[in-house]
Amino acid sequence: MALDDALGQTARDESRTQAVGVFGGSFDPIHSAHLMVAHEVAHRLVLDSVLFVPAQVSPLKQASDAMFTGEERARLVEIAVADNPCFALSTVDLDRQPPSFTVDTLALLAQALGPRTRLHFVMGLDSLATFHLWREPQTILELARLAIVTRPGSRVDWEQLEQRLPGIRERSDLIETLDIGISSTDIRGRIRERLPYRYMMPPGVYDAIQDIVAGKKGQA
Repeated sequence: MALDDALGQTARDESRTQAVGVFGGSFDPIHSAHLMVAHEVAHRLVLDSVLFVPAQVSPLKQASDAMFTGEERARLVEIAVADNPCFALSTVDLDRQPPSFTVDTLALLAQALGPRTRLHFVMGLDSLATFHLWREPQTILELARLAIVTRPGSRVDWEQLEQRLPGIRERSDLIETLDIGISSTDIRGRIRERLPYRYMMPPGVYDAIQDIVAGKKGQA
């Protein structure tokens, strides 16, 4: 589902506050673990919707590592979220010049969705240790709450985090999810090595990837 379709009412309805999750990443490609995490976060935090925001070029990754173009990744995300009315694709990062900094993404979404929208930025626990090094982390905390995805048995050193970025704990929610064990890196490797990956993503995404890969081979 496209952003305008899913959130048109959110942007127009000024009668109540909307809670919107912002799930950014390369999504190269999107897979079942992404969808399961988004669903768990939406359920635990009682979100009205979750936006999947493919990055143009992540500041933390090399462009040469990518397998799919921004247009292809957006298409795959749109297919993946089509059957869930609470999920939507946002191309806010793809529609502007890279790199994609989180603070800029959240500022653009906050402006577009209005003051009655409460943003929740979805991030992994592994990113929390270096969060203070991100661009304008304090502004990120002002724009959105952190929805921190953890695994069973994980621990957070809040004392150390508070020393680096005061106020982070009160602006964070921990969401424990299953250790699913699927990654985009593994899927890309399987595609290159011609290993099976059929059940690591929704059927429509798999079919679309097959078409994309076949098309690229035909152009080679």
